[in-house]
Amino acid sequence: MYRLLALLGAVTISFSAILVRLANVSPATAAFFRPAYALLPLLVLSLAVRTGHGRGVRARAVGIGAGMLMGLAFVFWNFAIADIGAGAATVLGNTQVVFVGIAAWLLLGERPAGVAFAAVPVVFAGVALTSGLGLPGAYGRAPVAGAAWGLANASVYAAFLLLYRSLNRDRGLPAGLLFDASLGAALATLLTGAITDPGFSLAFRWPSHGWLILLGLGPQVVGWLLILSALPRLPALDTSVTLLAQPMLTVLWGRLLFAERLSWLQAGGVTLVLLGVVALSLGGTVRSRAGRSHAEAPEAAGSGP
Repeated sequence: MYRLLALLGAVTISFSAILVRLANVSPATAAFFRPAYALLPLLVLSLAVRTGHGRGVRARAVGIGAGMLMGLAFVFWNFAIADIGAGAATVLGNTQVVFVGIAAWLLLGERPAGVAFAAVPVVFAGVALTSGLGLPGAYGRAPVAGAAWGLANASVYAAFLLLYRSLNRDRGLPAGLLFDASLGAALATLLTGAITDPGFSLAFRWPSHGWLILLGLGPQVVGWLLILSALPRLPALDTSVTLLAQPMLTVLWGRLLFAERLSWLQAGGVTLVLLGVVALSLGGTVRSRAGRSHAEAPEAAGSGP
């Protein structure tokens, strides 16, 4: 049952970048409306099932602060989508597993598992190849910049995950926590969009906002709730399969819907990134003294934005 829920969540989230492309709005505009359109249904759900009941002001403030990092990651990710395509941008976003592991090592003193020393160079070699290395024939209007945006997204998203997982200890429906995070994301993207994105607009345009409504209700609400509810109950191998399914499906949707034809060099890079990320997830990016790897932590092993 929970395997099916996790897979359905991964399939739902795999359409995130596709919906961003279909909306055809500026990166910050899409980044704002994704969490904004999710707020009302998440509020209704959290009140209906009383999730987050009893959380204090500090916990809610941390949740909103984590959400602001989520919003910034959305902005970076949307720039990556525009520069290198939906599929490659989503694959690059999943390198957050590497950054979670590095942060846990440096900040929490948790020892990297042996597989990390082999897998991390593979991941970053894959990122370099995915950028096209400045060679002709690479897919994307600016593939090198897109790869850089993808890494920026992954690093900020990892910071969000580290904060968010400290709050998500309850195995009930995490609608209240996701509401707080989405609120923070909406606030952050509203601020950054108004300041940094000349194309940022709050005007309602059809059909663009139809796709943005689907983005908010689908990946942001349904996809995230399925993933966050199911993964804490699954073993590491199942979380790894979910981790792999989402970017692979996005690459497929990008190819079918937008003719995103990566060069052979980029395709090889995407393959290396996926192999390295799955190896880290299966082997444990880092291990604590208690022996539990972050690959087993559902938020750290979850899919990208």
